[in-house]
Amino acid sequence: MEIIGRLTAEAKVNTLKNEQKVVNFSVAVNDYYKAKGAEQPVKLTNYFNCAYWMNPSIAQHLTKGTLVELYGRIGVNAWTNAEGKAKASLNFHVSNIKIHGKPNSTVKETVPVAEGIEEPADDLPF
Repeated sequence: MEIIGRLTAEAKVNTLKNEQKVVNFSVAVNDYYKAKGAEQPVKLTNYFNCAYWMNPSIAQHLTKGTLVELYGRIGVNAWTNAEGKAKASLNFHVSNIKIHGKPNSTVKETVPVAEGIEEPADDLPF
């Protein structure tokens, strides 16, 4: 299965008892649909808890807001919380990661305005 989404927080590398390392992170996937008879589309966001076992050094590139394309399989984890309510989460067991873009930078580039340039004439031949 393939999902594309943005990381909701920095990835964390966890070391298990057998010294094996796993990269854990969460991804938000947005979907839009228009209900029958509705004028405005509805935005639906699903969150996936992800685990990647192949290469823990990728965690440094998995920062909050990064757009990623993930390949793997989905699993469901169901449990009852302390108040007795049924809970569940979607877990994505990642086998391949493609990083498509970092989050937008807060630094804005300014472009100098050229002086002496006039608007083009309306009688251009094309």
